[in-house]
Amino acid sequence: MERDYLIAGLRVRMNTFGRTEEQAASYLAETTGEPDIVIVNDPEGFRQRHPHLTLEECEYLTTGGSFYRQLVQFDGMMLHSSAVVMDGYAYLFSAPCGTGKSTHTDLWRKTFGEDRVLMLNDDKPALRLEEGRWYAYGTPWSGKTAQNVNMRVPLGGICILTRGETNEIAPFGGTMAALALMEQTARPGMVEGRGVMLELMDKLLTMVPVWKLKCTPTEEAARVSQQAMQEEAKRRFG
Repeated sequence: MERDYLIAGLRVRMNTFGRTEEQAASYLAETTGEPDIVIVNDPEGFRQRHPHLTLEECEYLTTGGSFYRQLVQFDGMMLHSSAVVMDGYAYLFSAPCGTGKSTHTDLWRKTFGEDRVLMLNDDKPALRLEEGRWYAYGTPWSGKTAQNVNMRVPLGGICILTRGETNEIAPFGGTMAALALMEQTARPGMVEGRGVMLELMDKLLTMVPVWKLKCTPTEEAARVSQQAMQEEAKRRFG
């Protein structure tokens, strides 16, 4: 059964089941008119290429992939990251799988309190440029956990996370930052789509503070990243 959802501020129509349907329940919306995005869902075909996955896992991946590939048409992108909200801003920690993104955002919640730090999305938050400002959104696609919230929050900063024996954070920009972020986002297949994505990435790097963090799995690491990122967000955005 096709249903309409409001995801990242867009009307989304999809026919889904299992985990996707459960995690999208809070995004259900009564909408009128044509949807902005129609989800292309082919879990059976995906499973033929990935037989080690269950049908439900394939459905979860295909619906999310379809949404994020179309998001670029609306000045948006996915960033593979763990996103938390603190004092009115969203902070994203991005890195390859297994690096410790979720561990670090869990440390933020433990260090500063779950009443102050909210998990927005633990794997694939959506980012959109709207009226001259970047916002982060929760989405139903949040990786191995169900940690996502249906809300929009001004984006305060992005951090590329690496493991280390000390805790050090520094501004990160230029070509290396762009490459690091491009590795963690959905890239449209069409040539014109790639051009739009590159333009969006350039605007993101220009408008939003980007950091590189070398860290240990300790509360000290959370304090180091929080202090630098929050101070800069307040300085730049007020």
